[in-house]
Amino acid sequence: MLGNLKGLMVTLSTFFRHPVTYQYPDEHKPIEDRYMGFPVLMWDKNVEEPYCTGCMVCVRYCPTQCMTAVMKDNPLHADGKSTRRKIVDSFEINLGRCILCAICVDVCNFDAIEMSHEHELSKYARNDNRTNLPKLLEMGKAYQQESGWKPEKEAKAEADVKPVGSSVETKEETAEAES
Repeated sequence: MLGNLKGLMVTLSTFFRHPVTYQYPDEHKPIEDRYMGFPVLMWDKNVEEPYCTGCMVCVRYCPTQCMTAVMKDNPLHADGKSTRRKIVDSFEINLGRCILCAICVDVCNFDAIEMSHEHELSKYARNDNRTNLPKLLEMGKAYQQESGWKPEKEAKAEADVKPVGSSVETKEETAEAES
């Protein structure tokens, strides 16, 4: 008898709950910040060029070999506007083969590739999921704007700056105060 009452209580509690179903494609479930969608290339707003140098480290480490990249000499480096000697000339990802493992993000030395929140890129033809450099940069700019992304080096530099009026002292300030 007690088991029947417990079962009835569970049924009644679920009956009065709000539905968790979203009427797709009109409604979308909110995406978590930690969600890893398809990889995108990031854009350096300070120099107006991609962070990617086309070094092909991500291409070599990709387990599915879904990426190709070609590098070229950077014209902005010759003008003295950029510190990057080489820059990506062409970059392509076959999103149909990508397994979203984020190895490319881990091995990139230039913070040039990130896992975005893009996830609705399905096509009807098998080979239509190839994405080239302009589309990857466009998706990267949208991801940067949406998430407020900054390269790790800039984020670390901002974290190391001591706020004005902070009560935290550095080792040098402590040593000076003691002497």
